[in-house]
Amino acid sequence: MSKQKFTLEYPVRCSPTILYEFLATSNGLGEWFAEHVDERDGKFYFGWNGTYEEAVVLEQEEESFIRFKWANSPKDEYFEFKIDKSEITNQTILVITDFAEKREIKDQSQLWDYQVKDLFHRLGN
Repeated sequence: MSKQKFTLEYPVRCSPTILYEFLATSNGLGEWFAEHVDERDGKFYFGWNGTYEEAVVLEQEEESFIRFKWANSPKDEYFEFKIDKSEITNQTILVITDFAEKREIKDQSQLWDYQVKDLFHRLGN
């Protein structure tokens, strides 16, 4: 069954520069995204409960976005962290794009909510 793309948005109280460090570096991602994060030769290794998943960076733009692809996922699936700015409130917005089977989108969204809550705690939000 093919997965569907979904997007989540979270207002964040910090500068895009600081937020980007938490989204695009092994140290930053290790603070909230996975228990262990290593980066070698342009590949990221994310560890949870003793198992590791490999991801490569497909694209990135400093202080704007980073797009990862899991090594074992189809070529058109990815997960992305994008930093937007609300034109009305001038607030920083974290936009997460991911893929999941339709029946799993709610659970996957709740997992992201939980992880982003940990990120906000690290950021002092």
